[in-house]
Formats: sequence, C-alpha cells, structure tokens
Amino acid sequence: MRSTGDGTAAGGPYTLQGSASADPAVKARVAAQAAPPHEPAAGGTERVGYRGPTACAAAGITYRQLDYWARTGLVEPSVRPAYGSGSQRLYSFRDVVVLKIVKRLLDTGVSLQNIRAAVVHLRSRELDDLAQMTLMSDGATVYECTSPDEVVDLLQGGQGVFGIAVGVVWRDVESALSQLHGERVDTGETLIRPNPTDELAARRNRAG
Repeated sequence: MRSTGDGTAAGGPYTLQGSASADPAVKARVAAQAAPPHEPAAGGTERVGYRGPTACAAAGITYRQLDYWARTGLVEPSVRPAYGSGSQRLYSFRDVVVLKIVKRLLDTGVSLQNIRAAVVHLRSRELDDLAQMTLMSDGATVYECTSPDEVVDLLQGGQGVFGIAVGVVWRDVESALSQLHGERVDTGETLIRPNPTDELAARRNRAG
C-alpha cells in the first residue's frame, strides 16, 4: 500500500507519506519483529502524563531537543502544551515513544521531511498497531512493515538499511517510565515511582 497525496492509503504495503518514491520493483511493506507489549499500567496511557525532564530521560534526548521539537511542531505534547511562563508541557506515553523513535531516525541520517511524515503516521495509528510495527529506512525513504516477510522483501530489494521495531522501543520506554515520576491528567497528582537506588539502600539497612 502506498500513501496518496491526500494522506490516505490504498492497495498493499506502503511508503510513508512524505517519503521519496520507492523503486517499483521493491515491495514497500512493514514488519512486526516482536510480540506486542502490554499497555503501560499506572492508570492507563490516557490518564497519565509526563513532564519534559521525565520525557527526555525516557526517550534519551536533551531538554534542548525536546523544546526545539515542540516549538517547531515536530513532536508536540498531546496532553498539555506550554501555554505561558512557568507552565509545564505534559507528554503522553505515545509521545515519549515517538520522541525516542525520532531520535533514532535522526541518528541514522533520515531527512527531516521523512521524519515528519513518520511522526504523522505514528500519531494516526492505534496503540495496538504501533506495538506490531517496524519502520525500515534506506535513509531516503521510510517504510512501514507489519510482518517479517515484508522486512525480508525490503532487504532483498536493497531498500532496508536499518529498522526500528516499535514494539521494542515501546518496552524500553515503558521500562524507563516505570522508574520515573508521572502525573495524573485529571487531578495533577504526582505519581511517585520507586527509586531502585533508594530501595537497594533500604534493603542494605534492613540487612545491617
């Protein structure tokens, strides 16, 4: 399936909108390389948000990157934007996953145009779809794959130079956020996560 000019898609597997056209001989398909992870706990992804520093720590980016991407519209917080001096942006779990994927795409030299297309695509999909998705790129084009066979086809066509299994990124972010503080969207209550270092110290004190 290939994306059309109006952002819709038709046919079989496809190149993400905004990417360069693929070689017609190559099947632009997409792949799930890992079983879908469980949806994060702590009240569900829609009821918990994460402030900028927490999002940075989980996504492996700097606050400067986070701020620049938000101001330029590359990755904006979907829970709460900054609306004045002293206000705090609040990012959803999906936002943090997207931030980490954007970082990886940038590190591998994918163009900003294609990264923007990938971000739009990721935001348009259901969470369950993201867990089963693999993004492949040759640096010029970003493809979505949903089966291992599609990844193999892409590699055999010489188009897939690297891949990002979104389900793996999901689990990495979930693991990182489980050790960081979140915020309830409805009440603003801070959700304190256990600090592994503090827990280890407590165990040592009890043993002593």
